[in-house]
Order: sequence, then C-alpha cells, then structure tokens
Amino acid sequence: MRALNESTIFLLFSIVFFTSCSPDKNKKLDPHVWIPLEVTATAYNSLRYQTSTNPSITAWGDTLIPGMKTIAVSRDLLAKGLKYETMVRIDTFPDTFYVNDKMHRKWNNRIDIYMGKDIKMAKEWGRKKVQISYAVLREELDSLILKKIKIKEQ
Repeated sequence: MRALNESTIFLLFSIVFFTSCSPDKNKKLDPHVWIPLEVTATAYNSLRYQTSTNPSITAWGDTLIPGMKTIAVSRDLLAKGLKYETMVRIDTFPDTFYVNDKMHRKWNNRIDIYMGKDIKMAKEWGRKKVQISYAVLREELDSLILKKIKIKEQ
C-alpha cells in the first residue's frame, strides 16, 4: 500500500478537525458533512423526447411531479457519494434538492436539474458550471474516504 501524500493527510485531518469541533454544546451537531464539488449543470423536463417512453418515471422508479426539487446525477458521481435520496445544495438555488434520478452512462461530472414541464425555463438555464454541496452522513464518511484512497492507488 502506498503512503498517503501530504495533501491527502491534510484533507483527512481537516475533515476530522472541523467536523468534530462544536463551539456551542447546546447546538445539535448536524449528522451530515457537506462536501463541495464543481459540476456541469443542465436542466430537463418530463417529456418523452428528453427522457424515455415514460418521462415521469425516474431510473430508480420514482414518479416525477412538477415542482419537485429533484436532480439526476451522472453515474460517476454515485461513486463519490451522490447516491439515491442524497441531499444536494446548488449555489444558484435557495432550496435543497434530492438525487432521485440518474443520467445516461455517457455523461460525467454532471447533474440535471428537474424543471417539470417548463421547457422555457430549462432552455434559459442551459448548461453551466455550478458549485454544489452534497450531504454525507458522518458515520459513512470514513468508508467514503477509504474508497477514494483505494481508487487513487489502483
């Protein structure tokens, strides 16, 4: 097994240090760690030509309803912790979104924001780089970090 480099050790130390510090003992500790990530964001609608023959059903079988705060993620992001029902904050929106759909395998480092049947809004959104933060349970963070280290070593 290769030795960890300084930046990985610093990252691990920073995560442990900053997530374990609680300035106010009366405040309940957030059970999640919010991990920042820059991705390309596009928008999609519940329309056959954009999705499939059943445009209101996600890849996980959920039913989409206009107004839902849902995103689809590229499959490479699943391995980073953006799995089904993960909470996601997008820097340009005040709301929290949930991962309820996954994109075609051809896409990488990408999210698709669900915009109901509002084609105009989706087209106006277009494609842009955004900063997201996604929630990972603190108890799952260690295994996620170990997975990342193993992937880099291969």
